[in-house]
Amino acid sequence: MYNPTRRNRNIGTENQGFGQNNKLKISTPYGTLKSFYERIGKHKKEARTINGHEFLFIIEETREHSFHSCSVDDLVKIIQSIPKEDYGDLKFIILRQPKRKEEIISSVWGRLIYSFDFDGEYFPAIILDAIDLDKKLIWPKKQTIEDQKEFERLKEDGHIFEENKRDFIAELRLESCRNTQLYRTLLHEFGHYVHYLEVVERPENEDEDYDEKEARGDFYFSIPKVEKEKFAHKYANQLKNRLIEDRIIPFERID
Repeated sequence: MYNPTRRNRNIGTENQGFGQNNKLKISTPYGTLKSFYERIGKHKKEARTINGHEFLFIIEETREHSFHSCSVDDLVKIIQSIPKEDYGDLKFIILRQPKRKEEIISSVWGRLIYSFDFDGEYFPAIILDAIDLDKKLIWPKKQTIEDQKEFERLKEDGHIFEENKRDFIAELRLESCRNTQLYRTLLHEFGHYVHYLEVVERPENEDEDYDEKEARGDFYFSIPKVEKEKFAHKYANQLKNRLIEDRIIPFERID
């Protein structure tokens, strides 16, 4: 007997609409304009002056099995070795607890935010996400050249991968995650910010008008991601190598 449902290959797929209303999405509460990474829960604050520059460390409370791999003192020790002229207007250093859905959809070691809204103040911010030790670090076998480079960096950080049919999988451990976030991610995000400073802020002169600076900003945000990543990696690698040569890193966690 003819059964039309057997001939319709779209049934039960996205082409027919199936699943389009229940996809994982990071929700935005009604009435707020803040991005998900600006919505900070219960937290404490620590103001630190480093090389004459004031930073505000915002430490969000972690959930069970999640930890901040770096302490505030760890971060201070690294930041004080970064050239002061590279601080710019950067103020917020945020140790953030991502929501479970955010870990699935937008999992990162850290991120740079050019204008972060905290308590009604807007300043650039570097965010480092908490580590959930119940999760695993999964790296696909099918890799681009950039993926391969990052995979080697992760192994150098101390992540130990095991191989299955599709992926390389590593248990998340605080020590190796600290190596990644403290000695690489923090410096990498500073690299992104320095790139922004060089393109947008530092060329400023007394006679220019607002439109000129805005044009430089538009140009910066039009730069391809691969170029921005290349700049940030170069900055981080050079700085990390200098810190190793000066015997500043590695060092034991400072609590």
